[in-house]
Amino acid sequence: MSGLKESRPAFAGLGGLSPEELFGKLPTPCYILDEAMLRQNGEILSGVAQRTGCRILLAQKAFSNYDLYPVLSPYLDGTEASGLYEARLGAEEMPGKEVHVFCAAYRGEEFDELLRYVDHIVFNSPRQLERFGPLARKAGKSVGLRINPECSTQEGHAIYDPCAPGSRLGVTRAQWDAGMSSELIGLLEGLHFHTLCEQDSDALEITLNAVAERFGSILPRMKWLNFGGGHHITRPGYDIPRLERCIRQAQEQWGVQVYLEPGEACALNAGYLAARVLDVLQNGGTQIVVLDTSAACHMPDVLEMPYRPPLYGAKEPGELPCAVRLGGPTCLAGDVIGDYGFAGPLREGDLLLFGDMAIYTMCKNNTFNGMALPGIFVLRDGGELQSLKRFEYMDFRRRLGR
Repeated sequence: MSGLKESRPAFAGLGGLSPEELFGKLPTPCYILDEAMLRQNGEILSGVAQRTGCRILLAQKAFSNYDLYPVLSPYLDGTEASGLYEARLGAEEMPGKEVHVFCAAYRGEEFDELLRYVDHIVFNSPRQLERFGPLARKAGKSVGLRINPECSTQEGHAIYDPCAPGSRLGVTRAQWDAGMSSELIGLLEGLHFHTLCEQDSDALEITLNAVAERFGSILPRMKWLNFGGGHHITRPGYDIPRLERCIRQAQEQWGVQVYLEPGEACALNAGYLAARVLDVLQNGGTQIVVLDTSAACHMPDVLEMPYRPPLYGAKEPGELPCAVRLGGPTCLAGDVIGDYGFAGPLREGDLLLFGDMAIYTMCKNNTFNGMALPGIFVLRDGGELQSLKRFEYMDFRRRLGR
């Protein structure tokens, strides 16, 4: 997805202060988590749950900074995990809440331990359900199967489209008809679909119609239906009334408990990445600014999605006098954050602040080229900055050997 995502108020949490005023004394690069914005997101999500009776889970694949789980926990029903480690994290750090897990394929040697932490377990194929479903039911877990409604509503980033042709994620109706026996269906208490990515509830409505068309005859036998993630519920302008109509429609039509498991919506616009300028150079008609942060290492979705993150004080190239290309210090030629317009030239030592950096950053970053991981700070409600974690050479070294 291209563009600066101006629809997101990425810097609302700064309260009118400049990045230098707020974060100028912090070592860069560093992430800053915004407690007040997390709480605001939680309140929005909790309102949906209270008005509809649905249950909302934190998808930890997007945000797994467990020190901030106490901020979100009062507003959520639990966590969603993609495997053993996330399931354990959710069970330990949101005690007393539900833990759901989905994985494209489970490992036999981990399964018994996984069952210690989860309440719901979702399988991806009839074969996985056949192999592990009886064990999960014997352990008292609620068993589900992921379905593929074969309804793509995304454009421009197929890497995130589970309904793309040939997808390995979810069971199509043809696969269901070929592989689901009455015994396997008897193991199920719920169905799960996850097809959206940063989308509004109109895409959910379209998807839900496809689910009804392909799996509507099966759903009355289920206890729950999980709408998955990708719902941008906390983004200004998101159509919450339409979302709530979709939830009520499913509950009334099929008599199911509805779950949502947003990741981005829980931590949208609730974090920043502060960086400083290391060098400024000119290559032909392109002015290049090298920062002490890296797209490849510290915000990998910039390259994977791809997209250009919001940047405080910057606009589109051409809208302001100085157009520059921002890049990281690694050897990867493509370690480019994006092209931006600035009111004046950038100089060595200038502080830049990227927005919406709580999601898909700390849980995905890496130490390619021996890059140090950015420290993690929290901006508390009262304006206090608290250090959560600083990384050193031994953190890099321990990942690679004894």
